Amino acid sequence: MEIENEFTVPAPVDRLWAYLLDVERIAPCMPGAELTETIDERSWKGKVNMKLGPVSLSFAGTVAMEERDDETHRVVLHAKGMEQKGKGAANAVVTSWLEPGADATTVKMRADIQLTGSVAQLSRGLLPEVTRRLTQQFADCLHDTMRAEEAPAGEAATGEEAAPGAAAPAPVRAKPISGIRLGLAAIWAAIVNFFRKLFGKRSA
Repeated sequence: MEIENEFTVPAPVDRLWAYLLDVERIAPCMPGAELTETIDERSWKGKVNMKLGPVSLSFAGTVAMEERDDETHRVVLHAKGMEQKGKGAANAVVTSWLEPGADATTVKMRADIQLTGSVAQLSRGLLPEVTRRLTQQFADCLHDTMRAEEAPAGEAATGEEAAPGAAAPAPVRAKPISGIRLGLAAIWAAIVNFFRKLFGKRSA
C-alpha cells in the first residue's frame, strides 16, 4: 500500500532539515514511538505502540537510513518490525523531501507499506486515515518543540522575561496514540470515503 502525506512547518529549509535528521531529538514527537537504541548514525532500534479500537498493537524493529541527499533535502528510510504478540509484521520504505517556501517549509512523504498476518486485515482501509492523523500529531509536536527551543531558557509563553537561573523548557512530547478515538475517526473517514465514491459513480 502506498500512502502520501505532507505538512508545513514555519521554519527555514536548512534548519528544519538539520532538525529532522537528529533522530534522538525528534523521537519524542513520534506518537506511540520509543527509541530504544542508536546502532550507528544511520541505524536505530525502537518500538511503536498503538491501539485501534479495542485492539492493542506493539511493534519492535529497526529503522535504517538508506539514502540521504543534503542538496535536495531528500532522505529514504527503511523500517521493519514484528508485532510483539505474533499478529504480523510491518515493512515500510519512506521517502521524504523538503520543499522551501517564502515563510515556511513543506515536508512531503511517500510511504510504501507492507503488512502481513492478522494486522494486515485489521488495518485494511483504515491505514491512510490513521497515518494522516499521526502525521499531523507529529507536525504539531515538531512545531511546538522548535518554537520552545527558539525561546530564551525559562521564558514563559506569555513573553515574560526568564528569571535568573531558570531551567530550560522541557522537551515537548507527543501525546500517546489515542486508541478508541483514533480508531473511530479512521472508521468514520472510511465510511465517508465509501459513500463519496458511491455517489460519485452514480452521478457520473
